[in-house]
Amino acid sequence: MRIVIIGSGNVATVLGRLCKKNNHQVIQVMSRHKEHAKILADELGSSYTNYDGITDMTADIYIVAITDGVLFDLNKSFKLGNKLIVHTAGSVSKDVLQEISHNYGILYPFQSLRKEMISIPEIPLLVDGNTEEAATLIEDFAKTLSPIVKRTTDEERLKLHVAGVVVNNFTNHLYALAENFCDKEKLDFKLLLPLIQSTAQRISDISPKNLQTGPAIRNDVFTLDKHLRILATHPKLKYLYLKLTDSIMNP
Repeated sequence: MRIVIIGSGNVATVLGRLCKKNNHQVIQVMSRHKEHAKILADELGSSYTNYDGITDMTADIYIVAITDGVLFDLNKSFKLGNKLIVHTAGSVSKDVLQEISHNYGILYPFQSLRKEMISIPEIPLLVDGNTEEAATLIEDFAKTLSPIVKRTTDEERLKLHVAGVVVNNFTNHLYALAENFCDKEKLDFKLLLPLIQSTAQRISDISPKNLQTGPAIRNDVFTLDKHLRILATHPKLKYLYLKLTDSIMNP
C-alpha cells in the first residue's frame, strides 16, 4: 500500500515504522510543523510537507495520527475526494472525516505508543468504516500490521477507550504515587517490580476479580488501620487508598 501519514508524533511515528516493517511504502509525511515532518520522513524514506503544502494524491490510504482537538479542524485543510482516509483516535467518531472524503474510517491502535520505543509491542487495531467496502479495506490493511484486528463501532471504541484509561493511565498513576512514596520513605521502588509484573501476567489466564488479594478483600481492619497511619503524611495517596479500599470492600 502507498501511504500518506498526517502527523509526526508518537502514534504517527510508531505506525509509520510498522507500515515500513511490513513492506508498505510511506510516500509522504505531513505535519503542522515542517521540521517535525522532515524528521519522520527521513526515517521512513518519504517526502514531507506541512499542512500548507501539496498533498500527494497517489496514496492508497491516508492515516491521520494527530491530537483529537486538531482533528476537528482538519477538514479545513484537506479534500481527498474518494481517497480512503482513517484517523487513529479512540474517542472521536469516524464521521469527523466525512467532509474530507467519501471513504473514511478508523484505524485505532489500542496500545500506549511512544516514539522512543526500542521495539514495537503487540498492537490490537480497532477498525471501522463508513461503508462495508471501506471497512473491509481498512480491516484487510490492518491485518498486515497486527494479528489482532477487531471491528468496533464508535460507541464500542469509546467504551474501550474508557476501560483503557482505567487499566493503563490510572494504574501508571498509582505506580507513580507508589514510587514517590518509596522515595520519600527511602525505600527501593524496584522491589515492587516483580509484584507488578506477576499481577499483569496472571490476568492473562484468570479474571482480575478472582485474583484480588490484600487487606481490603479480607476485611482486615487491623492492617488497614496501620496502613492509614503510615499514610497520614501522604494525603493524596491516603485519599486514593481509602477510595480504592471502599471499592474493593463494596464492589
